[in-house]
Amino acid sequence: MIEDFLSVDIFPLNVYSIIGNLIIAFICGLIIALSYKFIYKGPSYSSTYVNSLIILAMITALIIMVIGNNLARAFGLVGAMSIIRFRTAVRDVQDIIFIFFALSAGMASGVGLYAIALISTILINLTIILLDTFNFANPRKREYLLQINYLTSDSIEAQLGKILKSHCKRFKLINLKTLRENDNLEAYYHISLKKENNNQKVISEINHLNGINNVSIYFDEDDSNPPTF
Repeated sequence: MIEDFLSVDIFPLNVYSIIGNLIIAFICGLIIALSYKFIYKGPSYSSTYVNSLIILAMITALIIMVIGNNLARAFGLVGAMSIIRFRTAVRDVQDIIFIFFALSAGMASGVGLYAIALISTILINLTIILLDTFNFANPRKREYLLQINYLTSDSIEAQLGKILKSHCKRFKLINLKTLRENDNLEAYYHISLKKENNNQKVISEINHLNGINNVSIYFDEDDSNPPTF
């Protein structure tokens, strides 16, 4: 009985079904890859990763077809796949989501559930694009970190305060330190602009003050290379 259970195979395949499964997996992987290209906005775009999403969907379909309903094959493949070690760190949670997306589409294609594979892929991709288009998870007002290096002077600080009040909805001094090598001050502000497009104007006005040595702005908390003006 156990031997019969381990060798059971109620998942018949022929040449046409194999080709059909792989084609559907390719189409789903292509849609997923195009969606990733459309919404990706990071600094380290990888064409290899995008191509891999398509191949991953097809390989997953192949694995599902090899396993079929055979329990012995399933355990054998688990043991074989455990030998592989992936040493490339995934950069973003979004990348992990797309990997699982490609795996799921490949699984559905591999068992011949074409409608589920295609409809789910299209609807999920539409959801991803809509969320990205309408900035669903982004805060309404973007916070910036402003860094200013200037000569110690009460007049500069007064003028700087006027500029920030005129352009910022709110601003807060979070750090102030003296640079010993030239007796300059370096100030860090958290600011929220009244108009999102005014960041260049604010930087330009501050930079034109006498005694300003350097002005930098951090657009995101994880941006380690802010633009300097």
